[in-house]
Amino acid sequence: MNKQKTAIITGAGQGIGLAIAEKLAAQSVNLILNDLEEGLIKDACNQISKAHGMKAIPVAGDSSDQETINNMIREAVTNFGSLDIVVANAGITLFGNFLEYTREDFMEVTRVNQAGTFFLTQAAAKVMKSQASGGSILLTSSVTAHQSHENLAAYAMSKAAIEMLAKNLVLELAPFGIRVNTIAPGATMTNRTALDPDYEATWSKLTPLGKPASPKDIADAAAFLVSDASSHITGQTLVVDGGWTSISPSPYD
Repeated sequence: MNKQKTAIITGAGQGIGLAIAEKLAAQSVNLILNDLEEGLIKDACNQISKAHGMKAIPVAGDSSDQETINNMIREAVTNFGSLDIVVANAGITLFGNFLEYTREDFMEVTRVNQAGTFFLTQAAAKVMKSQASGGSILLTSSVTAHQSHENLAAYAMSKAAIEMLAKNLVLELAPFGIRVNTIAPGATMTNRTALDPDYEATWSKLTPLGKPASPKDIADAAAFLVSDASSHITGQTLVVDGGWTSISPSPYD
């Protein structure tokens, strides 16, 4: 009988993170869910527990803060005895023209996207290293790490760095049976993008498959990358963008 797995997912209060949590809960994975907003993550955990009968534990806080990271790791090990999956999904986007971009915004993007991902991965790997089964870590990048996008130089830089982190960690973590991969979503209909009344129509025209992704589209790909079905895949990035990066038409034209 396969052991029931335990996962940490950051940025899981809504959108892609919540969709990944729903997908893993449907596969009987125990969950530690994080979001900056306490009310949001508690509601998400209640929703998942009722829908799937799985225990979902909320850990509110800044996912790049070491105390929050330690709390997530401790909740996983204390409640479920192991940590098998980590999805470092939390991140921020701060738009701005390169020539006018402030040091404060640059450092904030770097702190949350790069440092948060790096140190959550480090903490998780220390636990997974001691497990015979190893573990699977999924980092969240973006198509902006592959194609330039106006006013997103700092964000794109942070996401490209995350992809390089996954490649580099193959050297250090593969010997312990720990896999590290990256998923790079393209245009996706989330709570945030839905605030733009033109978003869906614009990206339906620009995307070869004729529509932006849904959070479920990203979650399906993420669930594959953290599952045993991808047991011989590590250090890779899977772009989920409906074909956009193949031709890369600009939304600003």
